[in-house]
Amino acid sequence: MKIVFMGTPDFAVPTLTALHNSSHDVALVVTQPDRPKGRGRALIAPPVKEAAMKFGYPVIQPESVKTDEFEAQLRNIKADAFVVIAFGHILSEKLLSIPKYGAINVHGSVLPKYRGSAPIQWGIINGEAESGVTTMLLDKGMDTGDILLIEKTPILPDDTAASLYDRLSVIGADLLIKTLDNFENIRPIPQDHGSATYAPMLKKEDGHIRWSMPAAKIETLIRGVTPWPGAFTFYTEKRLKIFKVSVIEKETDCPPGTVIESFSDELRVATGKGLISIAEIQGESGKRLNIRDFLRGCPIAAGTVLR
Repeated sequence: MKIVFMGTPDFAVPTLTALHNSSHDVALVVTQPDRPKGRGRALIAPPVKEAAMKFGYPVIQPESVKTDEFEAQLRNIKADAFVVIAFGHILSEKLLSIPKYGAINVHGSVLPKYRGSAPIQWGIINGEAESGVTTMLLDKGMDTGDILLIEKTPILPDDTAASLYDRLSVIGADLLIKTLDNFENIRPIPQDHGSATYAPMLKKEDGHIRWSMPAAKIETLIRGVTPWPGAFTFYTEKRLKIFKVSVIEKETDCPPGTVIESFSDELRVATGKGLISIAEIQGESGKRLNIRDFLRGCPIAAGTVLR
């Protein structure tokens, strides 16, 4: 097929790479504009742009996908299909009607569960046993189009959003090629909209640990918001970032958030149900440390309440 590829972050790069190594023809790559980042606010190219330039593909970076100029650029390609993965723009019905076979989306969940922009993170946060990737035909809705193929993978006990993100990006690349290679033999299946769930974009405050939750829910929250927005709590007025914890099935009469008396190299915290033992932590101006090294420089007394 002759393809127009639309994507922006590193999640989309394995799929573009797989297309480059396939029999399909990438005629154009569309991605977000370069954005200022870091303390110097230097313009940084999206990962998809960097990969496309390495492969020698023409790249356009529209600020808007609603202009006549952008529509004309797409029509001039005469593409068989658009491939859309984490692009960051919603395409109109007029644009979706341009390619011969429609627009194929690669989505990081087992649809219709976890429609939206943060399916990988919310799947972990909610304690799901599995995740996966769906290829589907885009329509005017948010991840509501007909399903083409699905590939599932278990969510491992130590998976963070980062590790699952990396694994699904590779699974998605393979699934997209399988979808294109067998497109004529795949029967699109309408989604069961009544079973749909949603995964809204995460906000910074979503990482704030509410110690009143059960320990098991706090553990999945921490894994689901790592690396972004990151899990955090407050010790006095200082923000502590929490990276890794374990659940202790033990009850206490102490209020949630209270540091429990334990070994000198351990930090146990009361929750709404059970205890959390913090394994990796970072102070406000320090670096990520195991709990033993952190407590050596910043002891936290039993009875202290984290909030």
